[in-house]
Amino acid sequence: MRNASRAAFGWLALAAGAIVYPLVLPGAFYIDVGTTLLLAAATAAAWNIIGGYAGQVSVGHAMFFGAGAYLPLLVYKLWQWPPIAGLPFGIVVSLVLAVLVGMPTFRLQGHYFSMATIAVAELIRLVVATAEPLGAAIGLQGPAVGRGVWDLTFRSGLPYYYLFLALLAMVLATSWWLQRSRLGFYLRSLRASERAARSLGVPVRRCKLLALMLSAAFTSAAGSLYAVKTGFVDPESGLGILVSVQMIIVAALGGAGTLFGPVLGALILIPLQTLTNTYFGGEGSGLTYILYGGAILLIARFEPGGLLDLVYRARGLFAKPAPSSEQSRHAA
Repeated sequence: MRNASRAAFGWLALAAGAIVYPLVLPGAFYIDVGTTLLLAAATAAAWNIIGGYAGQVSVGHAMFFGAGAYLPLLVYKLWQWPPIAGLPFGIVVSLVLAVLVGMPTFRLQGHYFSMATIAVAELIRLVVATAEPLGAAIGLQGPAVGRGVWDLTFRSGLPYYYLFLALLAMVLATSWWLQRSRLGFYLRSLRASERAARSLGVPVRRCKLLALMLSAAFTSAAGSLYAVKTGFVDPESGLGILVSVQMIIVAALGGAGTLFGPVLGALILIPLQTLTNTYFGGEGSGLTYILYGGAILLIARFEPGGLLDLVYRARGLFAKPAPSSEQSRHAA
């Protein structure tokens, strides 16, 4: 009980720190770094629903992020609507993609499922890169000047920070509910042994599909907010392989299948990525791939459960052992 209270206090302190962060460090650079961190944590937490809890490693989540990023700017281009109006359309498209991709690929397991998702995502990227209505390789652009508050074009990055913070809170709240729901228990059983779960009557394909659709919806919402903030998207920034890889690395680094693992991974990886891009300029973008590759090697070799699992084991190692029944009788 005491450990649970300490953990709750720690995460409440972290939430309070996230709320006051832009007030303590009000500079535009620090707010932009915080917004990028929240975006990475939100997308990793969304990926964690299918990749962490269910153990289905999707390497094609960029297709959902890209759908969410393209639709807001597409509705602006076609009908001059506020870009944020495209957010529900992006979610609908992502849900359709999740069903179309999930139904056939969930027959596959292990590396075959991962290869299938990356193949579909790359195919979609290539199609979008040649589609003139979607801007082809140039991409789409939002309103250059805000026509009103409904365009969500702010001079300050502070409103965007709190928008991404609200999205992250929604994803974490859903993950918290999922952990305690019947679906969450089913997903963890699938991760442990799909064959055993099926033999016990778990509806395997339905559970996988529900998890993928939930994950896709949140990933799409993150992509929409990203497009609204930047006002621009192209095939590489919206559908590139690095978009999917970052979700996986952030979740795995902190601890896939845990509630706050993606947050911990983002707290470590995004500042490192920002430092390399800041101090090495254009060369820093290449170092990002080296950073991601190094993170994969270190996680696979030393801590497959992620850093959060390491923290829990270290806390148990240094925790004071509970007195035995014999010691309690002597004390009495």
